[in-house]
Amino acid sequence: MSIHLSQLGRRLRTGLAALAATAGLLCAAPGSAQDQDGRAKLSTSLQTLLDGGPLPVLPWLRNTAGGAQVSVIVSVRATDTDLLTGLIGRVLRLGGVVSYAYPSQQAMAVVLPVSRLLDLANDPDVLMISPNRPVIRSASVLQQTTGTPEAALARPRGSRLDGSGVGIAVLDSGIVSPHWHMSAKGLANLPGPSRVRQAINFATSGGRLSNADAALLGGIDSSAGVLGALDPAQIGGLLPGLRLPTLTNRDPYGHGSHVAAIAAGRGDYQWPDASGVAPNADLYDVRVLDDQGRGNLADVLAGIEWVIRNAKVKNIRVMNLSLAADSSESFLIDPLARAARRASNVGIVVVVAAGNFGKLADGREVYGAVGSPGHDPSVITVGAVNLHGTVRRGDDTVAGFSSRGPTRGRAMVDGALWRDNLIKPDLVAPGNRLVGALGAAGLGLPSEWNALVRSHPALAAVPGASQAPQQTLMELSGTSVAAPAVSGAVALLLQANPGLTPPLVKAILQYSAQPLPDYNLLQQGAGLLNIEGAVRLASALRTDIGPALAAGSLKAGDPLLAAGKTLPAPQSSVAGQSFPWGRLVVVGGTRLVTGDALFTKFQPIYDPRLTWARQVVLRSTITTWPLSAGLVPRSITESRVRTRQALTTSGVTALDSVVRRKDGSALFLPVTRFSNAAIAGSGFVLAEGFVLAEGFVLAEGFVLAEGFVLAEGFVLAEGFVLAEGFVLAEGFVLAETDGATGER
Repeated sequence: MSIHLSQLGRRLRTGLAALAATAGLLCAAPGSAQDQDGRAKLSTSLQTLLDGGPLPVLPWLRNTAGGAQVSVIVSVRATDTDLLTGLIGRVLRLGGVVSYAYPSQQAMAVVLPVSRLLDLANDPDVLMISPNRPVIRSASVLQQTTGTPEAALARPRGSRLDGSGVGIAVLDSGIVSPHWHMSAKGLANLPGPSRVRQAINFATSGGRLSNADAALLGGIDSSAGVLGALDPAQIGGLLPGLRLPTLTNRDPYGHGSHVAAIAAGRGDYQWPDASGVAPNADLYDVRVLDDQGRGNLADVLAGIEWVIRNAKVKNIRVMNLSLAADSSESFLIDPLARAARRASNVGIVVVVAAGNFGKLADGREVYGAVGSPGHDPSVITVGAVNLHGTVRRGDDTVAGFSSRGPTRGRAMVDGALWRDNLIKPDLVAPGNRLVGALGAAGLGLPSEWNALVRSHPALAAVPGASQAPQQTLMELSGTSVAAPAVSGAVALLLQANPGLTPPLVKAILQYSAQPLPDYNLLQQGAGLLNIEGAVRLASALRTDIGPALAAGSLKAGDPLLAAGKTLPAPQSSVAGQSFPWGRLVVVGGTRLVTGDALFTKFQPIYDPRLTWARQVVLRSTITTWPLSAGLVPRSITESRVRTRQALTTSGVTALDSVVRRKDGSALFLPVTRFSNAAIAGSGFVLAEGFVLAEGFVLAEGFVLAEGFVLAEGFVLAEGFVLAEGFVLAEGFVLAETDGATGER
């Protein structure tokens, strides 16, 4: 069928080109007027520093006797493939301190005098400068309610579905490896070797401001060796990382150990069984948060860089980010979003907590409060569901604290304001009062329990738990524990079918999800995680998708089903209850699609190197170290696609036009309305699929008009609720009961 451009799409025709140029995606020539306008390359909060006046109190800004210092993340133009060397030298000549360099992300962490900020911004190789914002942690019953046992029963006889062989990197406050939850299963149900395969700590001093004025004199490059000097000839020992001593307290705060346990904890050694979703997956402890669960962008970016470099060598297929930073920047230029997208580009499934800002203190529901990097279209952004103490899915509700979409990142486009306005979260998962590991130091005695439990003893009041040393349990709530439930699910999918790509994993999870009644797309995405259905769908597909795509032998429309396989019945039975799948997939950030063609034919959007968001299509180019056999990325660059590019094939059905409203209010209709339309065969079957032609996708999808009015009692967040420069605390929620939250 023929789809016409929406009126808004026409108005944005010229603006999008300017946006892409601003983001460095059109590779504007150095020395252009745009490049020389350094002020435009500074985030809003940094621009205010140039206007004079009293300095605000911000964690990335310090006033010293020698002048004000600012800690920033510098994003470099995609055309710079020289590993930042030239720009590092110029930063040093400006009197800056380079804390980290991130070659695969084309970025660096810098401490610089405020007086030289504009000089750095005027450098033609600089794309954007952002503050080094704070970040903070954002078979159990869990197995039963997500359909994990049913998924295991569907496996061939003699095989186990437990995440075996799949690595999950947990970027958080650390993991207490001696805890029984982190062990392999030994004899007589005793713990075997720890499944924490490696630990590395970036929660140190990266990107932090120095009290010593002399630290800036002459410039200092302290980035060398921080991430490890890469020696491709020694690929087996890639990058530094310490094996854990038995009694080392790797997680004084306690958040990271609980997150790891939800994703991959083995809890069948006691009752209550608090096992995670993938209890035999490998764990990689990438510590980026300190003893209070706080960190900064520089350290998180370093952790992501480490994972990107190590992923193929160590088979790290999943990265869990139960943390967030506040950011009012578009995903195109936000440094944390860019880093997460680079990880997805190289084949890592990135799972992110949506955040805990679904309600204000006065009870009003908030829309638009998804933080960074959850606002990036390439990641899987997870909201939280309240199980209400049962394994039955029929009484589950979206948690009031769970952050709602749409994404509200912004950029100036040709003098006008552009907002991302993408549908998020992608789906929801259990996230209220989940029981997992209580990490502790030393022998794990009560006096050595983590800071979370010492501050809130009620978290350790788990009925029936023995609380024996290294067997301790605690409960947490929040999207930060919903995200690892999805990370564990992804590990199961990749064990069942290692050929899946990150965007295909997301499509499978969305298509098989169960939409909850009375909740809209901005509250629940495609619906509630359904592992049973997702595993069956993944198992029906060919297992060489990723390798064939990398080899260039997989083209749009090629068969996606495995030999002799057919698509499974689109319904599941979990915990004794049967339900149909929602059969919905969000593409391009604003489009709803359905149909068998999504999984019988290879769709171009399943290429992780391709990112589609509304009218913007990006393609990444990955280079690897020559001696690493193609395993270790050297640089990842991104450019805007301007030539004809197929995004989906024919046979895909568009659903968002079933209920089309110019003001975007269709986004607030129950998801079940769209799901029922998909089940009934409604929608428009595309004769050619979605295609980028002359720089435009011939459809705009759901559009949230600027200035639209929400009904009374709702709030549209501007700048992600909190003012830029303050922490968007993913944190934790003590519990939600009957709609009352105990957020901190």
